[in-house]
Amino acid sequence: MCVKVVFGDLPHSSATMRFPTASSQELIFDPQLIRRFDINGPRYTSYPTADRFVEAFGAGDYVSWLQKRTVGGISRPLSLYVHVPFCNTICYYCACNKIITKDHGRSAKYIKYLGKELAMQAAQLDGSHDVIQLHFGGGTPTFLSHDEMRQLMDLIRKHFRLLPDGEYSIEVDPRKVDRETVKLLAELGFNRMSVGVQDFDPRVQQAVNRIQSLEETKLVIDSAREFGFKGVSVDLIYGLPKQNVISFNHSIDEVLKLNPDRLSIYSYAHLPNLAKPQRRIQEADLPSADAKLQILQLAIRRLTEAGYVFIGMDHFAKPDDELAVAQRQGRLHRNFQGYSTHAEADLMAFGVSAIGKVGPSYCQNVKTLDEYYDALDQDQLPVLRGIELTADDLLRRCIIQALMCHFSLSIESVEIAHLIDFRSYFADEIAELQTMQEGGLLTIDEGWITVLPRGRMLVRAIAMVFDRYLRQDRQRTRYSKVI
Repeated sequence: MCVKVVFGDLPHSSATMRFPTASSQELIFDPQLIRRFDINGPRYTSYPTADRFVEAFGAGDYVSWLQKRTVGGISRPLSLYVHVPFCNTICYYCACNKIITKDHGRSAKYIKYLGKELAMQAAQLDGSHDVIQLHFGGGTPTFLSHDEMRQLMDLIRKHFRLLPDGEYSIEVDPRKVDRETVKLLAELGFNRMSVGVQDFDPRVQQAVNRIQSLEETKLVIDSAREFGFKGVSVDLIYGLPKQNVISFNHSIDEVLKLNPDRLSIYSYAHLPNLAKPQRRIQEADLPSADAKLQILQLAIRRLTEAGYVFIGMDHFAKPDDELAVAQRQGRLHRNFQGYSTHAEADLMAFGVSAIGKVGPSYCQNVKTLDEYYDALDQDQLPVLRGIELTADDLLRRCIIQALMCHFSLSIESVEIAHLIDFRSYFADEIAELQTMQEGGLLTIDEGWITVLPRGRMLVRAIAMVFDRYLRQDRQRTRYSKVI
């Protein structure tokens, strides 16, 4: 694959780098524009974002939406998310909801309560119990023993029917998984795997307390292919302590040899006030903003040269992967697990802190084990907060989804679907987008808003213009940088 590259002194010039993709659009990496528009903002795995959920929305509100899923003859497929919070060791960069323990008595108890929550939600569910998508996240789902994993999958199948052509994925820590575990996962029905790598450099691994060899990572991925997994994704993080362009280039060399179907390259957000484990990271060890930008530029160049398609934000996939195909066909969607091919599914979530989406509503469970167990002991669903979307929320969610997934928005389609005059309704937003249009991030014409190749890396900043909640308070310190 031919890549046209315009070189320059990255930290101090407007040098751009062009990256071809499988679509007619190309990705242009423009350091000056990125610096100009790299603001703090949400990742938009939902809209409204989870920090906008309110405790006035409780278990009763969630149940009411479970009970009227088929109103109007609509029958959406189901997606299930199960949060397993346990980890054997702590990774200093991690901001997930997790519990560090080696005691499997705690996970055995947790599965028992998951079984009760599964039964309670399923009992209230109107319509089909057919499941097209399942994801185990954490924490570390593979913390569970083989018997615990079998028990949990039996509980899920007791209340739901996993369709034969569904997508069933699990997050895997290669440090605690062997060939037999991967074989078991395949037997239980999992067919996609997300493998955490972050970085292969020993100095970086030491700095974040995640020592993981190339050999154990390769064993897991090779085993996944041996036992018929149809997709393997690898997660990397740029901006970690002790990281630099040369070291990260070596990590990419090794990752490309593993030949994953998808790659996610996340930006490390150093927020020690919000994530206590990050206090163990020395800020002096973090790469500078310019060095971090160079690492990202290197990663994009290497992956696109290797034939991967830039899906959006921090996701890449092979051209024949379902994500790339869905994007070309206009079916791509974004949810709490990132980009997805199942746009119309209702998402039911189980476990501490898990977030679901049913109809025009979101809900999130309580965040501690004690609260979770107490609620279920009282025969109450452990819902902490949520939100019922207004017509304005639904409209803006539609726009943000289109921009994040397809880099374009049909103004006419929005007007027809939501019965508005777009230019009147969004007069302030269109005025704000003019600065981005002048900067070469996007174009606005009579019928379309189109994110240009220079704007694709900054699509979060573009989407933020349509976020009504941000427009009201402008408090963005709770969010990470968009790059």
